[in-house]
Amino acid sequence: MERRDLLKMIMAATGAAMVGGNAFAYEMGSQVPLSATLFNQDDVILFNEIADIILPRTDTPGAKDVNVGVMALILANDCYNTEEREDFVKGFRTVDKLAQDKYSKPFLLLSPEQKTKFVQRLDKEAKAYNKKQDIYYLSVRPYDMYSGDKKPPPHFFTMLKQLTLYSFFTSKVGATKVLRYEAIPGKYNGDLDYKKGDRAWAT
Repeated sequence: MERRDLLKMIMAATGAAMVGGNAFAYEMGSQVPLSATLFNQDDVILFNEIADIILPRTDTPGAKDVNVGVMALILANDCYNTEEREDFVKGFRTVDKLAQDKYSKPFLLLSPEQKTKFVQRLDKEAKAYNKKQDIYYLSVRPYDMYSGDKKPPPHFFTMLKQLTLYSFFTSKVGATKVLRYEAIPGKYNGDLDYKKGDRAWAT
């Protein structure tokens, strides 16, 4: 799957164009330390727990299996513009408070069922917020921070969901064990068999 196709998939899955997508031609080989960002290891643990509800382990690995939180938070720090980064950080920092208000305990101490319901509630709120702000995805006029569009960034949970999907499907595990992967360059086969239910290609 090419990067452009991945971004289209994420837009379709989240209902909003990929925030920071133009900046995500990110050199994944360069290791930016977490200490150089606004986030810490506790944030990674929390992000991974939320991401695990979005992409749980089934017969293939899930988000927590590939530790998506590290890459996701580095991308949020480095690839979002100032307004997007501030909105994401502000929203992300409210997760435990929202969980406390609803269940009287922080997110990490919720039961699996409570975590799922909490994340579903955030997703529903994000969709309603994005629609109200008129920033939901429209193919003819997607939200794009480089287009001069002055609309606010999407709900922080939409950004979190996008970061989860992007970080997972660009990881080695996501590309090779969930998608199908063939190293480039490889031989060209213009008549490759495809059966319904086959996994999509990562390359």
